Amino acid sequence: MNTFWLSLSPILWLTLIAILLGMIFDTAIVLGLYSAILLGIVIYHVYTLYCLDQWLRHPDYSYSTVPDRSGLWGVVFARLARFVRRSDKERLGLNISLERLQRATSALPEGIVILDDKNQIEWCNSSAELHLGLNLGMDAGQHITRMVRQMRFVAYLDTGDFSKPFLLNQTRFHDTLLSIQIVPYGDREKLLISRDVTRFEKLEIMRRDFVANVSHELRTPLTVIGGFLETLLEENRLSEGGDKKVLRLMFDQATRMRRLVEDLLILSRLENAGNNLAEEKVDVVRLLQALYQEAQSLSAGRHTISLDLASHAMLLGSEDELRSAFENLVSNAVQYTPENGVISIGWMVENEKGLFYVQDSGIGIEPDHIPRLTERFYRVDRSRSRETGGTGLGLAIVKHVLNRHQASMEIISQPGSGSIFRMWFPASRVIHGERTVQ
Repeated sequence: MNTFWLSLSPILWLTLIAILLGMIFDTAIVLGLYSAILLGIVIYHVYTLYCLDQWLRHPDYSYSTVPDRSGLWGVVFARLARFVRRSDKERLGLNISLERLQRATSALPEGIVILDDKNQIEWCNSSAELHLGLNLGMDAGQHITRMVRQMRFVAYLDTGDFSKPFLLNQTRFHDTLLSIQIVPYGDREKLLISRDVTRFEKLEIMRRDFVANVSHELRTPLTVIGGFLETLLEENRLSEGGDKKVLRLMFDQATRMRRLVEDLLILSRLENAGNNLAEEKVDVVRLLQALYQEAQSLSAGRHTISLDLASHAMLLGSEDELRSAFENLVSNAVQYTPENGVISIGWMVENEKGLFYVQDSGIGIEPDHIPRLTERFYRVDRSRSRETGGTGLGLAIVKHVLNRHQASMEIISQPGSGSIFRMWFPASRVIHGERTVQ
C-alpha cells in the first residue's frame, strides 16, 4: 500500500496545486500546463517501460545493468535487481552442480545415455561413447536406433518392458557383450545404462564348460561302478549281512552321483547360449498321460493321483525340455507327499495362456524358502532330500526350461497344507485345440 501511494503522490500533489492555481489564474492556462505536465509523466513512464523491455531482451542481462530510475520505478528496479542477483547465484550453483555431476558420470565405468521422449540422444558420458560408438558432439539429437542398429535392440526398445536387462553383442566397434538397462523417468524420458559384461560372460562360459566336461568325464566311471555293484548285489554269493549292506549303500550312492551328473549335464546344455531351442508342436495331453502313468508307478498305490485335461491345446517348444520340467514337478509331488495323500495334475488354457499345474497335499513349504527353491542345490529339508535321492537341481532345471520358453512359475504353499506349482506359458506358444470331453 505504501508503494501504491508513493506512485500516486506526484499526481495528487500536481492536481491539488492545479486546483489552487485555477482559483487564482486563468483556468485554461492552468489546465494546459497541467495537461503538459501529465503528458511528460506519461512519456517518462513509457520511456522507462521501453528501457525495461530492452534490458529484458538483452541475452546477457544481469543485475548490474538494471536501468537506474527514481521514485516508484527505482523501488521496482531495486527489487528486480535483487531477484536477478539471486537468480544468477542459483544458476551459477546449478551450473557448478551439473558440471560436477557430468564429471562424476564421465568417470563411471557404466555407460550413461539420456534419451528424450522420442528416444533421441540428449547427453552421454565417455563410457557410453566407447560402448556404443557414440560421439556426443555429432550424435546429440539423433535417434538411438540410428546409432545402435540391431533388430533385437530395436524390438526391446519398442516393447517398453524394461524390467530385465538386455544383452547386446556389440561387434561394430569392439567385440564386447553389453548389458543394457533402460530406466524410464520424468516425462517419458529414459536413462540408458550400459555395462561391459564380456569378462563375466567369459568366466561363465568357462564355468559351464568345466562343469560339462567334468560331468561328462564322471558319467562313464560312475556307470561302470554302478553296473558292477548291481551285478554283485544280484548274485547270491553274498550273505544278507554286512557285506551286502555295504554294497547296497555303495550302489545307492553311485546311483545318486550318476543322477547328479546327468542333471549337471542337462543344466549345462540349457545354459549354453549356442543351444537354440528346438521348437516343435508338443502334444501336452499325450505327454501328461505318459507322466501320469509314471507317477502311478512311482507312487505304487501310496497316493491318490488324478489327471485333469481341460484342453487339447498344444505347446510350441522342445518336447524333451518340457517333459523334463513337468516330470520334475510330478516326481517331487510324489516324493514329498505322505502316504494316502492326494496329487492333482492338470492342463488348461486360461486367458489365452497355457497353464500346467501340480497340486499336492504334502508337507508344504515355509514362505521364506519359496523365493530360493529354484537355486541350485538349495534344499528345504536336506535329510529328506537325501532319503528321496534328490540332487537339488530339479527346480533349477525347471527354471531354465521356463526361461527358454518365455514362461513363468507360480508357487503357492503353506506348511502342512500342501503345495501348488503352476507353469504359465505365453499365448504365443499355445496352439489351440478342441476341449477334451471328460
